[in-house]
Amino acid sequence: MTEPTRVPTRNRTVLVLLDPASEVRSGTLELLTIARGLGRVEAVTLEAPTVEALAQLGAYGVETVHQAEVPTDALAAAGGDAARHLPPVVAATLAAAVRRTDADVVLAPATFGAKEAAALTAHALGAGLVIDAAAVGEDDEGRVVAGKRVFAGAWDTRCVVRADVAVLTVRANAVVPEPADAPVATEVDPLPVAAAGTSGVVVTSREVKERAAGRPTLEEAAVVVAGGRGTGGDFGPVEEFADAVGAAVGASRDAVFEGWFDRYIGQTGVTIAPRLYVGAGISGAPHHRGGMQASQVIVAVNSDPEAPIFEICDFAVVGDLTDVLPQAAAVIRKHREG
Repeated sequence: MTEPTRVPTRNRTVLVLLDPASEVRSGTLELLTIARGLGRVEAVTLEAPTVEALAQLGAYGVETVHQAEVPTDALAAAGGDAARHLPPVVAATLAAAVRRTDADVVLAPATFGAKEAAALTAHALGAGLVIDAAAVGEDDEGRVVAGKRVFAGAWDTRCVVRADVAVLTVRANAVVPEPADAPVATEVDPLPVAAAGTSGVVVTSREVKERAAGRPTLEEAAVVVAGGRGTGGDFGPVEEFADAVGAAVGASRDAVFEGWFDRYIGQTGVTIAPRLYVGAGISGAPHHRGGMQASQVIVAVNSDPEAPIFEICDFAVVGDLTDVLPQAAAVIRKHREG
């Protein structure tokens, strides 16, 4: 796999999905960093980007932002302005941007909605599709190559895209974001989008908030702390430790089904690949392992020395999480203050 920040061997146009356009998240900056290693970078938005967002995009080498202009009657038929973020509308926007720019690559985050939009885009364009890529580069022939883990993280694969257009969703924490050597002036280009194929209707729409303000989102966090059945429903030590290290907080499926937390990590939940994962009171069932086994460093805290999660972790702590986590949090805070 080639390094994503190297000078590209081909004169490609790479489109990066920016949604929402009100902020440029860490995951988007990673996509822009990867895109610069593949070719000339442009972005696609579903709404008008903010001045702050445009400044960040320029710092990362984005020359043009293609802003979707979806007919208001199409949005009204699909449930209002919130419908512009539906996967069919996003896919129609990406396809229109590819056709206008003759782009070679489309990069999107590995969120549920973006994955569906990427699949619809690839179908509309007859493009090659890779979901949940962990690395993106090119081979000696200049073809786009993606590395990804499959079978619950048990196998590493190398996917070569042979189609003219490559559409990829990329997991967070694939690379460290790096701005361009020199910022560029970013222009906004109106992009007419025909979204007549939008058949879904938005009944209700709500934004999912993290439990505590200031925490990173679970999908994009570089550090994740998760609690399981071993917490007994008390996530206080888990959240205290997460706040000490600036981590997102997640849970096992059992903990969520018990009503102790709201989002779980697993094959049917949120799939993560942080640089550091800390599992507290989690036994390590196959379902949970399938959602976090791609983490770069795994730390497990469990009172059961025979817990299955100890088979895959890099560091194991046998002990009561209510003792281990508060002590660790106190040491970390003291180290930072000193």
